[in-house]
Amino acid sequence: MRRREALKFPLLLAAGTGVARVPRASADTTRWSPDRANRWYQAQGWLVGANFIPSNAINQLEMFQPGSYDPRRIDTELGWARAAGFNTVRVFLHDQLWAQDARGFQGRLAQFVAVAARHNIKPLFVLFDSCWDPHPRPGRQRAPRPGIHNS
Repeated sequence: MRRREALKFPLLLAAGTGVARVPRASADTTRWSPDRANRWYQAQGWLVGANFIPSNAINQLEMFQPGSYDPRRIDTELGWARAAGFNTVRVFLHDQLWAQDARGFQGRLAQFVAVAARHNIKPLFVLFDSCWDPHPRPGRQRAPRPGIHNS
């Protein structure tokens, strides 16, 4: 992967999250008063969430690859998360997803953000998380190994 393409990803991710129904940041560059900052903070509510991966995926590669990405399952499971009181989920994003299919990955990621927004869930993305497997590869993933975390 060329460095220039890799550096575009965070910018495109930020643009993709902009399509979600989340509060927009203003262009006001003046420093907020402590009172205004406290009011804003109080309006955010307490974050309640968990790491998210749909039940059909062994890892984040399988979660977002074209052959295994399942927006209906994600919609259902984020609905369950919201019903349980969650308002955020942490989602790990593997760098090979970008290298394999940047345009498709952007589309699936934007769709994920839109689904999360429908449930009033704010995703927290962990970029380029590929440290769990010493030999990651795109494509069909191996079956889970019982008793092994992140297998």
